[in-house]
Amino acid sequence: MSEAITTTDHDEIRRWAEDRGGKPARVKTSGPGGILRIDFGEPEDELEEIGWDRFFQIFDRNGLAFLYQKKTSSGGESRFNKFVERDA
Repeated sequence: MSEAITTTDHDEIRRWAEDRGGKPARVKTSGPGGILRIDFGEPEDELEEIGWDRFFQIFDRNGLAFLYQKKTSSGGESRFNKFVERDA
C-alpha cells in the first residue's frame, strides 16, 4: 500500500499539484468560500478555476490540511488527494 502524506505547506501542495498538471479550483457556490479541489482537466461543470492565492486563503481560513500520495501501490504517479481538518 502506498503511503499517504499530510501537509499544510503551500509550496509543497502547489508543487505536487502542478507536477501532475493540476490547477487550483473550487466547487462553485454562491458564497465567498467553496469546496476546494485540484482540477486535473477532466470536465466538471461545477468546478471553477481560481488562483493559488485565493485557494490558499480558503484553505487556511477553513483550517484544512492536504492529504496526498506521491506514488500508487504499483509505483506509478498518484493523483490521490483529499482535504482534511488540520490537527489541533
